[in-house]
Amino acid sequence: MKNYAKLLMVTTIFAVSLNAQTQDQVVKSIMDETYNNSQLETLSYELMDGIGPRLVGSPKMQQAHDWAVKRFENWGISAKNEKWGEWKSWERGTSSVEMVYPYAKSLEGMQLAWSPSTPSKGLTAEVMMLPLFNTKDEFTKWLTTIKGKIVMVSQYQPTGRPEYNWKEFATPESLEKMKKEAQENAQTWRKSMQATGETSRTLNEKLEQAGASGILSSYWSQGFGVNKIFAAGTKKIPVFDVALEDYGQLYRMIKHGTTPKVKIQANSKDLGIAPTFNTVATIKGSEKPNEYVILSAHLDSWDGGTGATDNGTGSVTMMEVARILKKYYPNPKRTIVIGLWGSEEQGLNGSRGYVWDHKDQMANVQAVFNQDNGTGRIANISGQGFLNSYDYMGRWLNAVPKELTKDIKTSYPGFPGGGGSDHASFIAAGAPAFMLSSLNWSYFNYTWHTNRDTYDKIVFDDLKSNVATIAILTYMASEDPEKTSSERIKMPIDNRSGEAMKWPEVKEPTRKGGLE
Repeated sequence: MKNYAKLLMVTTIFAVSLNAQTQDQVVKSIMDETYNNSQLETLSYELMDGIGPRLVGSPKMQQAHDWAVKRFENWGISAKNEKWGEWKSWERGTSSVEMVYPYAKSLEGMQLAWSPSTPSKGLTAEVMMLPLFNTKDEFTKWLTTIKGKIVMVSQYQPTGRPEYNWKEFATPESLEKMKKEAQENAQTWRKSMQATGETSRTLNEKLEQAGASGILSSYWSQGFGVNKIFAAGTKKIPVFDVALEDYGQLYRMIKHGTTPKVKIQANSKDLGIAPTFNTVATIKGSEKPNEYVILSAHLDSWDGGTGATDNGTGSVTMMEVARILKKYYPNPKRTIVIGLWGSEEQGLNGSRGYVWDHKDQMANVQAVFNQDNGTGRIANISGQGFLNSYDYMGRWLNAVPKELTKDIKTSYPGFPGGGGSDHASFIAAGAPAFMLSSLNWSYFNYTWHTNRDTYDKIVFDDLKSNVATIAILTYMASEDPEKTSSERIKMPIDNRSGEAMKWPEVKEPTRKGGLE
């Protein structure tokens, strides 16, 4: 009996040691492949430069989905495009905006998403600025004066210098004066908009109905030379966003009694209605195929730039993780799902569609790892309200080399994310889902939804760090002998209502978008 017990102990120790060696070898292979044979630059070139921006419903979006499927299949990973809805299909063409009076000058600007095109020879008209209003009657009366005019609808920005630039060089008195004036100007503008009874979402349609021939906006992103680029909000007249510098010049001309004329040319195409998809790839589990580790990123983007850091970087990161795992961990214990979602930008539609259409999977999700906030290396991970997340996430992170995790801050159990990115769709369904939040790299000022979100903003060293970290987390989650706990925290009391806050609810996506 003693000999048997001794043999059992030796066998157990050997098995544990062998398992540790196997884990060490997989981790080593992941690290070697990540840093010595990275495909990130190639994938990024193909997606951002080769395909370009990926507006929901657009031909570019469909091209990106088809490209991703082919890439996965070339690596031996099963992939398909799963339809979740339909959307207005619009294709951006070439466009230009020029001042033709009082002198000729090319202006920096671009057509907004879903904006109608101009006639083939373009559209030339006088420009007028949306004035300040005290009452709705003033606004209604003014509307009768805009027929045939191009209307400027954004607040004038007297300085194009970001606040950090002022803080570095201005005197304290000058800085405070600038901030005070900016605050007062913004407050005055808000009161004027409230007086009209319109919002930034409804104003353009109202101007269109009143007979304006076109609209110019300037949504400054608080950085040098950078603007946010969103949707037009019109059905018949073109809308352009113009850089702060040129928009300000037009404003000052009007203020000083000169009425500029502008010519706008837009060659976009309305393509009707298009089906919308998620790209879903799978590496089937060998022991627990009905349990899932999900790698999550949204493939769509706004189309001011090429969607590099929002969210091309997240997409190519998850694709690279899948490639490496297929090469060095081809038979995972649990099924690994890679979801490249569509229409995150319009309300998490792709991931909500996946959760809604795969409700049967949600109770069997081991973990969801989501990336969607720029090019930086992972800096923060929250437990998202899952009570025991510190246990399994802590164990998995412990397997990642310390040089990758030493600066990652964790907070457990955290609080459930109700929106913001695709992990929220899974949290609502009770699946342990985690946002792998990244270092800022001036994301919100310079690349998030802007005309400068392009390939050159990618920091590949940080992406490699993320690839290795996520690949190891996925490996550990797949290998974990235990199913993760999805037990939730007791939600706190809302101070305003005095009642317990509610866990986010599963929502069906907008299945038909932009069709009204």
